[in-house]
Amino acid sequence: MKIAVLANGVWDLEWGKQVLKEVDFLICADGGANYAALSLRMPDLIIGDLDSILPENLDRFKDVGCVIERYPCEKDETDLELALLRAEEKARLLGEKDIWLYGATGKRIDHFFGNVGLMLAYAKKGYRIRVIDPEHELWIVQGREEIWGASGQELSLISMSEESVVTTEGLYYPLQKGVLRQDRPRGVSNVFLGEKAVVEVHEGWVMVVMPRCARA
Repeated sequence: MKIAVLANGVWDLEWGKQVLKEVDFLICADGGANYAALSLRMPDLIIGDLDSILPENLDRFKDVGCVIERYPCEKDETDLELALLRAEEKARLLGEKDIWLYGATGKRIDHFFGNVGLMLAYAKKGYRIRVIDPEHELWIVQGREEIWGASGQELSLISMSEESVVTTEGLYYPLQKGVLRQDRPRGVSNVFLGEKAVVEVHEGWVMVVMPRCARA
């Protein structure tokens, strides 16, 4: 089952309509529900302080039976943090480890950096938050992982720890228990040699950032 959270970042409507068709359980973080309405997709849950969702969309989703969880504006958690907690509960119930996150890039850079922190927190709990927009996909690697792409496609590895020890296969710039540092972008803009690469993180936490199309 594909569990997804839709946040209130940048949204490409035509792309969004297609990706939401693949989602089995959709949680909207407050204003993300406006994008769900535009994309003709009913959320299973809307959560947050509800200061961003348009009143007409809130009424519409209430009328068709969508579950609404309203929180006060003055709270410790962001709306997205609350949404991810519900997604984690659903994933745990179903034995899933991947949670897909849309609308989490663009608009406010402070929110984006906060979202990266949430990705790391969930990786440490054993979940993979996969952030996707029309141009990129990013997630944190846990252990050894096969990654599929296209010959010539770029892939960046960014250390989320002070130091990470990484081995790669199938990339133009190989690493054999190489050290990636948080304060040096050595792993940016590597390139697929074929359609498959392997990334193994021996120590630390590493984020993968991939463009969603092959490089020309």
